[in-house]
Amino acid sequence: MKKIATLILIGCAAVSFTFAQADSSKSAETAEKDAVKLNLDEAVKYALENSRTLKSNDIDLEIKARASKYSWNVFLPTVQATGTMSRATEYSPSSAATSQLMASILKTTPKTDFENEEDHWSVVGGVSASLNLSLAYIQQIRAAKANYEVGKISWEQSNNETVVNIKKLFYGLLLQQENLKIQKTTLENARQRYNQAATNFRSGSIPKIQMLQAQVNYENTKPEVEDAERSFGQQLDTFAFLIGLPVGTNIELEGSIEPIYIEVNADDLLAKYKDESLDIRSLQGNIDALKMQLSALNLASYTPALALNYSWQPVYIGGGAFGFAGDIGKDDKWYDSGSFSATLAWNLTNMLPWSSQRQTAADLKANIAKLELTMETLQENQKIQVRTAVDTLNQAKEQIDSMGRTVEVAQEAYDMSARSYRNGTMELLDLRDAESSLNQAKLGLLSKKMSYISALLDLETTLHTTLTK
Repeated sequence: MKKIATLILIGCAAVSFTFAQADSSKSAETAEKDAVKLNLDEAVKYALENSRTLKSNDIDLEIKARASKYSWNVFLPTVQATGTMSRATEYSPSSAATSQLMASILKTTPKTDFENEEDHWSVVGGVSASLNLSLAYIQQIRAAKANYEVGKISWEQSNNETVVNIKKLFYGLLLQQENLKIQKTTLENARQRYNQAATNFRSGSIPKIQMLQAQVNYENTKPEVEDAERSFGQQLDTFAFLIGLPVGTNIELEGSIEPIYIEVNADDLLAKYKDESLDIRSLQGNIDALKMQLSALNLASYTPALALNYSWQPVYIGGGAFGFAGDIGKDDKWYDSGSFSATLAWNLTNMLPWSSQRQTAADLKANIAKLELTMETLQENQKIQVRTAVDTLNQAKEQIDSMGRTVEVAQEAYDMSARSYRNGTMELLDLRDAESSLNQAKLGLLSKKMSYISALLDLETTLHTTLTK
């Protein structure tokens, strides 16, 4: 009976284990299916399509584009149509004059008083059009178009900044991911050493102290890996938010930290690309726009403006306001008091040096001078940035070559130490030192590669060009 019971228990355990494996495989398959795999280009594409900052910049650019497209509307005339019905309460001298005018036109006897309610009312229509012309309008239109061009440069700057930031974050996550892999490998090595030590202790080949040291090393490594894994997950959530994916999306990064090496010279780059910088082009656009605004203000101050006005005012002088609709088309019931005028106006006060308009012009000149100083600073700063980036690239390349050799040596030293430890000729502490040196060498190499990529991205952004094929 005991054998039968034992067989039943073993069978139940086997079935349970089979189902558990099936559920585990199903869960892993579902998790893998739900994961969003992202490479560098896909991450950048997500960010460009979903960035809230870029969408806000699109709206700003649209506003400036509309202002530029319809900047000519300053030449549109102001047209106004009016219609008035009024009721006089008493028969006034003006009513008598109107009655005499009506009588002379209609060849009837003029009225001396209102005979009925309809005589109290009068109807007057009006259509007026006015157009102001000034030479300043031309410069205002040019300034609106210049602002739109600056807006396009600012929009491009935001796009480029977003792309560079996403690339740096992506490579930073790859570095963190590689660090996590190294820590997990270290944890697995610690687990295997602990199991081996436990086996050796049970066989009596090593003292208990060595087994306990291996166990402590393994247990101490667990929290470090868990903290690194949790931190990496949090960074992935932040990255998902930045590129427009729902927070909590299971992201799998695809790619490696392998830079494309280039040979560049700072002086050659500055000579070829110094004027391509978006920062410089944007600042120059702002200077040009301010100069156009100053020119428009000067034209408004020192040149006259032409004002054209036309008005048409039909007045009904028939038998009464309520019957005028039936008299439309009868020339003897209507008269026109329209007029046209052309006025040349020149505000002489605006020409005075202490007037508010000339003070505004002085402020514009001061701001232009400030921006020109900023331009000089920006151009010098560009030289510093380019030279710094080139130095960083050259130094990082040398360090990458050197650390690549260091990793090979550290790997060989660790492999030898691991064999010696398994053979019992090396202490655990010495093995851990060899392993730590290997990990530091691997992370140092990846870090230098990351520095090279970051410096290259900064250099390309500064010069607004692509230096890699």
